[in-house]
Amino acid sequence: MAPSPSSWICDGVPKNGKTYPNASGAHPPYENFGPDCAVCGLPREAMEPASSGSANGSKKSRLTLVAVALGVALLLMGGLGFLSYRLLLTNRENNPPSLPGGSTRGSQLVSKTTPRNAAYISQGERILISEPNPQRVALKQEAALAFDQGDWAQAIAKYQELVALDPNDPESRIYLNNARARQAGNPMTMAAVVPIGTSPDTAKEVLRGVAQYQEQFNASAPHRLLEVVIVNENSPNGVTSLAEDLINSSIQGVLGHGTDANSRAALQVYEQAGIAALSPLTTNVIPQGNGRVQVQTLPLNEKGKQLLNTYLDNAAQTLAEAIAKKVPNAKVALFYNSDSPYSNELKNKLTALLPQLGAQVVQPMDVATGFNANTAMTAARQAAANAVVLAFSRARVNEAVALAIANQTQTPPLQFFGSDQLYGPDLLIKGDSAINGMILAVPWSTNPNDPFAQQAAQAWRGQISWRTTTAYDATHALAQAMAKGGDRASTQQLLRQGVQIQGQTASGTFNRVPLVQAAPGPNGPKGANYQFNPLSGI
Repeated sequence: MAPSPSSWICDGVPKNGKTYPNASGAHPPYENFGPDCAVCGLPREAMEPASSGSANGSKKSRLTLVAVALGVALLLMGGLGFLSYRLLLTNRENNPPSLPGGSTRGSQLVSKTTPRNAAYISQGERILISEPNPQRVALKQEAALAFDQGDWAQAIAKYQELVALDPNDPESRIYLNNARARQAGNPMTMAAVVPIGTSPDTAKEVLRGVAQYQEQFNASAPHRLLEVVIVNENSPNGVTSLAEDLINSSIQGVLGHGTDANSRAALQVYEQAGIAALSPLTTNVIPQGNGRVQVQTLPLNEKGKQLLNTYLDNAAQTLAEAIAKKVPNAKVALFYNSDSPYSNELKNKLTALLPQLGAQVVQPMDVATGFNANTAMTAARQAAANAVVLAFSRARVNEAVALAIANQTQTPPLQFFGSDQLYGPDLLIKGDSAINGMILAVPWSTNPNDPFAQQAAQAWRGQISWRTTTAYDATHALAQAMAKGGDRASTQQLLRQGVQIQGQTASGTFNRVPLVQAAPGPNGPKGANYQFNPLSGI
């Protein structure tokens, strides 16, 4: 296939007579869209014949320096200041500076500019979430190849077929939307960073919210369509390396990351680079009345810890009150995992709150220091526990299921309570009847009469989670700021000021923490006999 006018072919062997000690060497011909080869690292000039002569090369270098100097002067006069100048030097033209309207000189895919993390980033040119169905695997490979080659009509047709085969697949839906956006030209681009490697179900829940708003936004005939870069945060190079690669691309804003130390480090990278990032540690949702909310990003060091503590305070309060009402004179076996700051903090808050409500913690147990579910439940009963709280991080769903199964074999079984981190398909599918009646505190829960929940359930052929809803709202706010701002700096400024949207998240994610309870029903995830129902009256 002949390369497109803006691309160039590299085989790893310099043609200009120069040596490049940092390049990795010869490789099969590869089509590139950025200034350096995504495979070996050679610059584009290495593929140009040496016949141009040193005088011409010197003249070209001088012209390049003049152009860069002029560009820096224009950036400074345009009010972007020292940060833009520093980024220009850092990127070495790997990330073309934004032009008016937020477009860039090239439209290369983000993964083409980052050899180290290319396998963890996709706009549609590779599949990141594993697919168990062989028919869909082959079709996805065909769709990704068409996208990678810029054959938008073919990519659209293939991804349309995939969405029809599995309406619950958010990755294919996002790539379909992206192919349409690229076909239309000059899309505005955001990134969604999700834990595909460690928690694919959680990643899908977030991506469903992103895809749903992306589709809605693009159907509204905006000046520029919205494109979403999906990023698997579990790169072996580290999450900060992913953040650095996103900075060196055309994205205007980022959604995702969690509350752990690595996420904090990545968020600091975005903040220093002037990129808006919506995450639990940087985002405040303020009710405005009449169903509207203001979504506002806050500096990480200034407000991030406060936001997390506010949420954990309310989650702990909700759980403690539910325990006191559901189990009079509660004696609690409190399970946690000390390798998670989230779990540690929730455990500490519950330990302080429960005695204030007439309950007490009789058996704190750390599953990170050696764990056997049957032994742990026996110890809980020997301590006279009549309730169990699972203050786990999301990586400990298997331990939660094991404890629930061990509890089921004992008479009478104890009432289980848990944190939002357990809310997901794995608990319902793996736990089955053992988790019947378990109560969780989550930032949002579906209501059968909620129009948004009905619309989302129809779109995704099943009940959605709070992660889907909060991701929908976050994408809504980010897309509105991107469309109005047009570039990174303006997008960040608008979100710092606050963007008002018709919010679907229940009045302030950090201000109210509803309860849900596991119960038999047909509305759970595929393969589950149980579902989460909203719980009131406790």
